[in-house]
Amino acid sequence: MNMIKHSPIVLGLLFLLAGCGSDSGSDVQQNVDPNQEPPAATYDGPAPQTDDVQQFKLSVWDPLAVENRCGSCHGTGGQEPTFVRADDINLAYADINDYIDLEQPANSRLVTKVAEGHNCWQASADACADIIEGYVEAWASASGSVSTRVVFEAPDDQAVGSSKIMPAEPGAFASTVYPLLTEYCSECHTRSAPTAQQPYLGSSSVSLSFEAARTRMRLDDPADSRLVQRLGNEGHNCWSDDCQSDANAMTAAITEFADSIAETEIDPDLVVSRALSLGNGIVASSGGRVDTHIIAKYEFKTGQGPIAYDTSGVEPAANLNLSGDVQWMSSWGLRLNSSGNDGKAQAATSGSRKLHDLLTATGEYSIEAWVIPDNVTQGDGGADTARIVSYSGSNDVRNFTLGQTLYNYDFLNRSSETDVNGLPALSTNDADERLQATLQHVVATFDPVNGRRLYVNGEFTNDEDPLAGAALEEWSETFALVLGNEVSGSDYAWSGSLRFLAIHNRSLAPEAIRANFDVGVGARFYLLFNISELIDVDGAYVAFEVQQFDDYGYLFAEPFFLTLGDGVTVPPTPIKGIRIGVNGREAPTGQVFAALDTELSSEAFVEGRQPLSGQGAVIELQQGPDSDQFFLTFDRLGEHEFVRVESEPPAPGSPPVIEDQPRLGLRSFAAINATLSTATGIPATTASVVGTYEKVRQQLPTAPQVDGFVAAHQMGVTQLAVAYCSALTADSDKRSDYYAGFDFSAGVSGAFDTDGRSAVIEPLLKHLLAAEIEGQPLASQADPVVLRTEMNDLIDLMAVSGGDAERSRTIVTALCAATLGSALTLVQ
Repeated sequence: MNMIKHSPIVLGLLFLLAGCGSDSGSDVQQNVDPNQEPPAATYDGPAPQTDDVQQFKLSVWDPLAVENRCGSCHGTGGQEPTFVRADDINLAYADINDYIDLEQPANSRLVTKVAEGHNCWQASADACADIIEGYVEAWASASGSVSTRVVFEAPDDQAVGSSKIMPAEPGAFASTVYPLLTEYCSECHTRSAPTAQQPYLGSSSVSLSFEAARTRMRLDDPADSRLVQRLGNEGHNCWSDDCQSDANAMTAAITEFADSIAETEIDPDLVVSRALSLGNGIVASSGGRVDTHIIAKYEFKTGQGPIAYDTSGVEPAANLNLSGDVQWMSSWGLRLNSSGNDGKAQAATSGSRKLHDLLTATGEYSIEAWVIPDNVTQGDGGADTARIVSYSGSNDVRNFTLGQTLYNYDFLNRSSETDVNGLPALSTNDADERLQATLQHVVATFDPVNGRRLYVNGEFTNDEDPLAGAALEEWSETFALVLGNEVSGSDYAWSGSLRFLAIHNRSLAPEAIRANFDVGVGARFYLLFNISELIDVDGAYVAFEVQQFDDYGYLFAEPFFLTLGDGVTVPPTPIKGIRIGVNGREAPTGQVFAALDTELSSEAFVEGRQPLSGQGAVIELQQGPDSDQFFLTFDRLGEHEFVRVESEPPAPGSPPVIEDQPRLGLRSFAAINATLSTATGIPATTASVVGTYEKVRQQLPTAPQVDGFVAAHQMGVTQLAVAYCSALTADSDKRSDYYAGFDFSAGVSGAFDTDGRSAVIEPLLKHLLAAEIEGQPLASQADPVVLRTEMNDLIDLMAVSGGDAERSRTIVTALCAATLGSALTLVQ
C-alpha cells in the first residue's frame, strides 16, 4: 500500500478568516523602505502552558500580532478567530489550530486565505503567503511535526489527444499578433526603449518578438493567453479607454495565428499512458532544508513586476527593486544581463541594515544561492570580480561580496585582516574550475575561527582561507544589498540567473549545506501517468519527479512504478523503452529512458514503490507550464508492443572542400608549456613554473584555430616564458650549460661584447629553430638573420645604462623571455 494519510483538518466546519479590509559608500541611495520594521506586539497575559504554545508564540504570534499584520482585526475582542489576541496566548493557540496544517504548512488555511488577497501588507499576495508559510514551517519544525512525506492520489488525467504545437519559426505570427505588439508595446518592451523591460515583445525583429511571446500565447485557448490576461484582467498598457476591447483584439489576433497551425495527431500505433499537465501534479515536499537562521530569503516566485520580495519574515523586509536589464524566469528566478552594465536588483539601505545588525551580532554568516552563470569569461579577479551578491557601498568599499572570475567563485569579506574592500579575496582553485555555466548551488560561509569557506554543489572546495582567525570589523550599516552588479551600476556587472538566495546569520555546517543542496530549488511535482488499462492492474502508475528547469525545458527525473489502493498485486510485467511525449508527439531530444528494459513486479517494491531509473532528462518546453501536456510511450508494456523502425542513417557524403584555410595554427596550453620546458631544459614540474602555469592556463589557447587568437593568449605565453627563463637564469649549473661561454660574473659593459652576445643569442635560436641550424629549414619559419638583428637591438636597449653582474643576469632573462614568449612559441 502506497497511500500515506495525514490527520485531517476539518476546515469546512470553521469560520473562515473574515476580511478587515481588502567609510561610507557614496554610491548608495539613502531611500526609505515602505516595509519598515513594525513595532513589536506587547503581550502581558499568562505564560504558555506547553512548549508547543511557546513555539507558536515565537514563530507565529510575535510577527503577526502587530497592528499592520493581523493584530488590527484578529486581536483581543476582535473578529474570530482571535489567534493574535494579547490577553491569553493559550486561547490564541486554541483559535489558530483549526487553521494550521503542521504536516503540510502550505496547505494551512492561514496561508491560503492570505494568498487569495486577504489583508496582505505587501504589493504581492503570494509574497505575504510565502512569509506566513515560513512562520508556520518554523513552528512545525520546532515541534517536530513537519512532514517530508508525500500523499500520492489518483490524478485528474485525460486521454492523449491531438494538439497544436508552437512552430519553431514565426510564420503567421508576423501578420497577426506581431503588428499589435510592435504598435502598442514597443515603448517599453524593446532593448532600445528608454526604460527597457523584458520580455522584448515589441522588438523590431520579428524573431526576437516571437521568442518572447511564444510562451505567453495559448494555442488551445487564446483567451487564456498571458498576453490577453495582462490586458483584460490587469489593465496593463491598454491602448484605448476599454481594456476589455483591447484584450478581445489580442484574443482575435492569437486565434487567427492559432488557426494557421495544423493539429498534431497522435500516432495510433503508439503504446501510450494517460496524459497530464503540471497542474495535475502532486507537489513534492521541500522538507529537509535548514532555514533556522535565515534573515533574508528570495525565492523569486512573483514572476512579474519591479520587486523581488524578501520572504524571510524577518523585519524589516529587504525587498529588491529591479532596474535595467533584468528578466523574471517562469521557473522562479531572475535573469540578470550585463550587456548594458546596468541590470541589478537592489534593496533599500533601511531594509539592508538588518544584515549589518544581525550579522555583526553573531560575528558569522552564510550566503546561499542557486545560480546559473551565463559563461565562464566574466570578472578579472580580486576587486574586479563580477558581482553576484554584494553588500556594499561603492566599487571599492563593501561588507561582503560573492562574485565570479572566469571558472572561479570569489568571496570578499571585510574583516580585521582585510582592507575596506574585503581584499584579499578567497577564490576557488583555478585548476578545479568549480564554476560552470550551469545550475549550481554555491554557499559562502564566514566565522571567526575558520574564516571564509566556499561550498559548491554541497561539497567543500578545500580552499583554505589564509586569513582564518579574523573577525568582522567596521562594517557599515549604510550599505545596500545588491544582486548582479555594484550599487553604482558600474563596470562589475554579472550576467546569469539567480534561482534562490538566502542570507543566514550563522555559518552553516557542512551537513546543513549538503541537506539544502539535496533538497534542490524551485517547484517540483510528481506526475503519475496512469497505465492501469495497459497492464490490467487497478491504480497502476509510472511516476516522474518533474520541475521546470528553466525558461526552455523541464527536468524529468528518477521514474518509479507504484500502485494506489490496498491489496494490489502486480505479477512480473515487462516494461521497455519509455519515452516522454509533449503535446501529441514524442519529444525529439532528451529520451534517456528509451534504453530502459526491466520488469514491473510487487516483489521489487521498496517502501511502496519500484525504482526504475536514477537518471534525469531535460525535455523542451513548448507552450509553457500552464499549457504543455505530457504523456509516456512504451516500446513494450505487458502484452502491448510498438515496433520501432529506426531510419537508416544517410550515407556519408564527400568531405567538404574548404577554401583558403590558414596554414598556421596556435599551440594549445599544454603544447606551449611542453615547448617552453624543452626549449629551456627546465622541468615543467618546477615549483615556480607550476604556479605560473596554473595561473595563466585559462588564458592560453585551447584550440588550434588561428582565428581564435586574442591578446590574452600572448600575455599568458609571456608570463609563462618569464617563469621558465627566470628559473633557468637562477640555476648556476643550468645557465652555464645553456649559455656556454657567457660570463655571468661580469657587469653589463664587459659581459655583452661580441662573444658574450653570441653566447646568449645562439642557444636561444638553436632551441627554437633547431631544424634551420641542422640544415633542414622548414617551409615557413622566422628568418634567423632578422631575429639576430632584433635580439641585438633589444640588448642595446637594455644595456644602454650599464650595470653590475645582477643587471647582466636580468638582461639575459629578459632576452630569453622576449624570444621564447614570442610568436615563435605560440604559432605552429
